[in-house]
Amino acid sequence: MDVLEPTLQMWLTFAIISVGIISYILDKFPMEITSLGIISSVLILFHFMPVVNLDGEIILTTKMLLSGFADPALISILALLVVGHGMVETGALDSPVKVLVRLGNNYPIAILVLSLITVMIISAFLNNTPVVVIFIPIMITLVENLGKSPSLYLMPLSFVAILGGMTTLIGSSTNLLVSGSYQAIGGDAIGFFDFAIPGLFLATIGFFYVLIIAPRILPNDRASSNQEMQITGKQFIAQIDLTYGNSLIGKKAVAGMFPILSGLTVQMVKRGTQNFLPPFDDITLEKGDQIIIATTRKELTEKIAKDPMLLADVKNLSVVDLDDDADRDITLSRGQKLVEVIVAPKSRLDGRTLDQAGFVLQGGSKILGVQRRSRMNRTSINDIRLVANDTLLVLGTQSQIHSLRLNDDVMLLEWSEKEIPIKADMWKALGIFLGVVVLASGGIVPIAIAATLGAFSMIVSGCLNVRKAAHAIDRNIFLLIGAALAMGSSLQATGGASYIAMIMINLLDGASTTVILSSFFLLIAFLTNILSNNATAVLFTPIAVNVARELGVDPFIFVTAVIFAANCSFATPMGYQTNLLVLAPGNYKFADFLKVGVPLILILWASYTLFAPWYYGI
Repeated sequence: MDVLEPTLQMWLTFAIISVGIISYILDKFPMEITSLGIISSVLILFHFMPVVNLDGEIILTTKMLLSGFADPALISILALLVVGHGMVETGALDSPVKVLVRLGNNYPIAILVLSLITVMIISAFLNNTPVVVIFIPIMITLVENLGKSPSLYLMPLSFVAILGGMTTLIGSSTNLLVSGSYQAIGGDAIGFFDFAIPGLFLATIGFFYVLIIAPRILPNDRASSNQEMQITGKQFIAQIDLTYGNSLIGKKAVAGMFPILSGLTVQMVKRGTQNFLPPFDDITLEKGDQIIIATTRKELTEKIAKDPMLLADVKNLSVVDLDDDADRDITLSRGQKLVEVIVAPKSRLDGRTLDQAGFVLQGGSKILGVQRRSRMNRTSINDIRLVANDTLLVLGTQSQIHSLRLNDDVMLLEWSEKEIPIKADMWKALGIFLGVVVLASGGIVPIAIAATLGAFSMIVSGCLNVRKAAHAIDRNIFLLIGAALAMGSSLQATGGASYIAMIMINLLDGASTTVILSSFFLLIAFLTNILSNNATAVLFTPIAVNVARELGVDPFIFVTAVIFAANCSFATPMGYQTNLLVLAPGNYKFADFLKVGVPLILILWASYTLFAPWYYGI
């Protein structure tokens, strides 16, 4: 085959891509700086040295180079990040996560493996992007309950989704593009399971690598960037006063505990001058009782969100005090937040009881509980005398909490600020998410439309405000995809990708079919991590057919090699959408994908090299 004549633009494009990838790997500069540098370089290059066709028309314009920022794949990812953030913020996934975590406490490794297998199977039949969105918070919770870093298993989550997509015609958009390109140049239609057997073989090999070897390579000291995961598990002492209308009145202890208060540690029930200590035998809660509890802020938040009436009378939680016979308005207002503050040295609170402080801090935020490093005796929360360095759990609106910044009596721990989810929002968020999944997986509308509609619905329904939605969008992902697509467009327009392919084919002239097939697989697997996998698939399908015909073998063999190799997008975060989805939650660097992805590509390449000749009889 004739090799394309290299041009100066082609060599400069190679140079920009090489420098960019090296910069990503070395991580000397922030990822967004490197991405902006790549984009700026190609814009300048093709402005002063445009690529033109035989008619003198410019075939790579500034608009085309920047079109990556409007790419449907990018819009889909950013919108899905907003939808996923809405699910986390409203607690919509708490129930299924709790079931898995409960099972995971007894069978942690089994549940982890089952989750990865489930993702791989589902990804063979549904778009794997929403599948990964569903499982990201689940995997984070499961892994952290094992006392490990989420970075150990979020990248494997993405990889098993990609591996599952290799097994059927609809498992990946790449598969469909190859099939369409093959038919367009006169090939037969590819059936749903026509490449399932070699696909399953590669997926199985890859799965064991991802499960056993990848966690040993990945960093185990990376905290999740998910703010919710930063909240500590320390316990606060709080008090529930059983006044009129509280749903705890009339509840009886069973086996020494109160089932309705599961997750909370009941330290004492105070009835007038009489104190009941655990275990609570034959005690029925009555109006006027005071329940002293020890609980984490996470459990308290979940209880409030699930049943506001249950904790309506956590000391001073109610907004207004009404007569016992009056109706109590216990509806939590949207935007109320829990936050932790520390009693400052020389604070006016030092030495005062919470009752003397009125359970209210300056600005209007209300004290719900207190935590102390040293042990506190069982007593009514009213009688606890505060000391410097006590941690208080307080409830307030955004403005009330911000006013604490100027309060000399306490030190605000702003990282601990967390909005209390509203139960109605959980169902709205779940409904929106399921709607996105149905619309996208059912092929009713493209995933970009479904995801954008989902993000819009999350905001207008009140599940997220605009600030939180914007916070969910990661600028690294935005710039990384823009840079990746700009590099891909440059490589295609200058003929760089075709030049590399032709060089390889000419170098292997006279080699056996097995060697050429193996080399072809490796070349595509390399380029799919620089170009988009879809662009690689479209570019190499006609080349695969031509090579197969020259060798006198069935073109389908080389076409399926394109499918498998183009799906080997493991070595870079921009290689595939699901890699970008786990980039921020896993707190990964570019080099992490190289360390884990390159060995996986080489293992799949070696496995295919051994399996394909036997399976296809070549």
